[in-house]
Amino acid sequence: MKNKERIVEMINKKGRITSGEITAEIGVSRQYVNMVMSDLIAEKRVIKIGGTRNAFYVSQDYSLRHPEVIPTVLKKAYKNRSLEEHKILLEIEEKFPRIAQLPENIRSIFIFAFSEMFNNAIEHSQSKIISIEVAIRDKDLSFIVNDSGVGVFRNIMKKKDLKSEIEAIQDLLKGKTTTMPKSHSGEGIFFTSKASDVFILDSFGYRLAINTLKSDVAIHRMAVKKRGTRVIFRISADSSRHLSDIFKKYTSLAKEGEYGFDKTEIRVKLFTTGGIHISRSQARRVLAGLEKFKIVLFDYEKVPMVGQAFADEIYRVFQELHPDIRLENENMSEGVRFMVERAIYEAKRSK
Repeated sequence: MKNKERIVEMINKKGRITSGEITAEIGVSRQYVNMVMSDLIAEKRVIKIGGTRNAFYVSQDYSLRHPEVIPTVLKKAYKNRSLEEHKILLEIEEKFPRIAQLPENIRSIFIFAFSEMFNNAIEHSQSKIISIEVAIRDKDLSFIVNDSGVGVFRNIMKKKDLKSEIEAIQDLLKGKTTTMPKSHSGEGIFFTSKASDVFILDSFGYRLAINTLKSDVAIHRMAVKKRGTRVIFRISADSSRHLSDIFKKYTSLAKEGEYGFDKTEIRVKLFTTGGIHISRSQARRVLAGLEKFKIVLFDYEKVPMVGQAFADEIYRVFQELHPDIRLENENMSEGVRFMVERAIYEAKRSK
């Protein structure tokens, strides 16, 4: 196509150009120019900047020499009607070319995390409008998915017949929690949070904040109640994290050629207020749903002590019921270690 190569020459020569300038120079229709430019964008030879009326095109070389022309933020709202997350991703990549310039490991994480969170909003929120923001600032990639629907914690609480939003958050952190078991595995939020530097869920006065870099998980009561759900995801564009490594950490080869999501982490401190873990009922709350896993890692960070009944319920009663599940522990204080080892010893003695 002579005209196609001529257009490429014009862009390389001028650096930036509009479709109107191409039409006037070559003497072809605007529709023809749009068709050629779509091909060039798909071939990654040209970048489109701006909306339909104010759009212009630049070469890859020009964008590297003049990074200020590439937008750092993309915001858009969508009607939640026949939305498909892969089509939204294609639109983001076209309108926000910085995504294509990210390292491959970060781009893969973005595609996975955004797809999972946007799909959750489509299928679970019952919100009429879903808005997004994608940004790259100071080498940090972030996105926000915002809706005004039923709320992630309230939805889990209602569908799983739980007593509070706090219990819903606790279940969510275990993984495999879904309100649509026939169509969803419940892995989306779990793995998205593990892939992030910072991951936040805001919904109706409750905030789940996960800081992977600091290995910190916190639940907050918010003074201002956010209607619906706001998801905030952030990761450094320089991060060496790879999605495959995250999945490998929590999956195991169940059968030849079959990978299963078999491992979970339990932050014990999140299961009571005031850090008091004494009763069997508290232990049962911690253990709810863990029979779906093969390896359970109990993280006792910031838990000063556990009671005899609490430890016995986990390390004797639950373990006897599920002998094929491996229970692991970390960050135990001396007080916790004593109670855990005592419960394990009593379990062995009673056999």
